[in-house]
Amino acid sequence: MYGEDVLAGDRRRRRVVPEVDAEPDLVVEDADSGFCGAVVGFESGAVVLEDRFGKRRNFPLAPAGFLLDGQPVTLRRPAARPAAARRFTASGSVAVATPARVAQASRIWVEGIHDAALVERIWGDDLRVEGVVVEPLDGIDALPEAVRAFGPGPGRRLGVLVDHLVAGTKESRIVAAVTSADVLVTGHPYVDIWQAVKPARLGIAAWPVIPPGRPWKEGVCAALGVPEPAALWRRILATVRTYRDVETPLVNAMERLIDFVTTGPGPG
Repeated sequence: MYGEDVLAGDRRRRRVVPEVDAEPDLVVEDADSGFCGAVVGFESGAVVLEDRFGKRRNFPLAPAGFLLDGQPVTLRRPAARPAAARRFTASGSVAVATPARVAQASRIWVEGIHDAALVERIWGDDLRVEGVVVEPLDGIDALPEAVRAFGPGPGRRLGVLVDHLVAGTKESRIVAAVTSADVLVTGHPYVDIWQAVKPARLGIAAWPVIPPGRPWKEGVCAALGVPEPAALWRRILATVRTYRDVETPLVNAMERLIDFVTTGPGPG
């Protein structure tokens, strides 16, 4: 005899009052006092409302304590949003949402296209933000003449990355002839930029030792069983993702050059 819901159609049934996040600028009315205002914050567990005249009042987050568009609601404090994770560039710098700048007059020179490709892979994002262009040379035999032709100055600085920059070498003697205060020449001790890539990235314990007199890249390819340098270079470059994949002397040299052509003073 009681098969039907005795409360069916009973207007006295309790209505479900929705919960609403008290987001900033949400306009609600306190059900008891009639105070109407926008959410501007929280204080001691209460929501702070500000009316159109700039008056503020605190109200407890009571069940069904507010009206939103004339309907009862329960306000709740929004859950804290996780902080956005910082993104880093391949060089280890914090990535910034800044468009690439128009190219500046200052430049960074490297010895060849492989050097330029590796620098782009790791420091490209940073250099684009700074508006610094990397240009490959065909070796550094004519470096002093090239520097003079470039015409460096306070607003037109030049940084040069040199392979195998070791005391007593041909490279060190060439570099010594460059004396402009607006040029910084630095480098790394490796025979070639390839050797600055950590050998573990290629799955080898160390780079092969090539006897003097034999072209270094040719000797490395033969030792590793790779038919020609272009194929090995593609393999090398593909292993590099961040600054952690290359040796510290190269990282230090590039950081010095970037600082010099963007913010650093000329060497004394």
